[in-house]
Amino acid sequence: MRMTERADLKRKRLPVRLMAALAVFVCVAVLAFTSRNPALGSAVTNEPDPEPPQDFSRFLHGSAQHTRMPCLVCHVRATNAAAPKMPGHIPCSSCHVEQFKDNTNAICTICHTATSVKPFPPLRSFTAKFNHASHRRETNCATCHKPANRGVALSIPDRLNAHATCFTCHGPRTEIGGRNIGSCGTCHVPGRLQRTPETAKAFGVNFSHTEHARKSLDCSACHTVRAGTAAGRQVTKPLASMHFAPAGTASCAACHNNKRAFGGLDFDDCKKCHEGRTFRMD
Repeated sequence: MRMTERADLKRKRLPVRLMAALAVFVCVAVLAFTSRNPALGSAVTNEPDPEPPQDFSRFLHGSAQHTRMPCLVCHVRATNAAAPKMPGHIPCSSCHVEQFKDNTNAICTICHTATSVKPFPPLRSFTAKFNHASHRRETNCATCHKPANRGVALSIPDRLNAHATCFTCHGPRTEIGGRNIGSCGTCHVPGRLQRTPETAKAFGVNFSHTEHARKSLDCSACHTVRAGTAAGRQVTKPLASMHFAPAGTASCAACHNNKRAFGGLDFDDCKKCHEGRTFRMD
């Protein structure tokens, strides 16, 4: 090969060598940089972040696995006792075999302390559902609502008192239409518990359920059940006002109209309805 041809060949190979050297330099620089910055390194290699270890120290009704199971898998009502009991080891160990092999696993602390078994936890992740319309065919208001606050108000079943009241009909093996109405899911659904208050504006104007019951009035004289509405709106209530109630509004004036109740000079005694230093309705 002549000298001129060799020189031309060397000139053609030079850019290729430079490109190869530059590529090696870039690779070394990237590796060095990512070794000092692991977060960037994982992004470059597109490797998924490791999943955090599962927490077995808390029981979650709302987990994907637990929501698929019927309540009676864990909560079996052997008796009609109002206080619920822990489900025991069998329902849990059936799925959590690996965790139950180790008695130091965090799953044990859900129910156990170092020396005893924990009491049944308070209801915080479930709320109660109740349909007045379906119950009024089988029972009456007095079954669940008892005189409270010296007869001024009526009680609303709550906590173990609610179980004791509901369990008079909802026994452990009671069925309606082939459906067990003694299961937890009959009354409870996941969600934040929202208590219905036992106080009302009417009680601030000296209203008493007991006093009105003495006049042979039943609940339907003032309250109407509205089927298909939200829990807090299923039962209507009259406006706690008489003198200033809007026209066409259910209020105390339905009875206190100087004909059915009050009359003549009865308005001279304002304390029949009002107490305190003002006549405000709240």
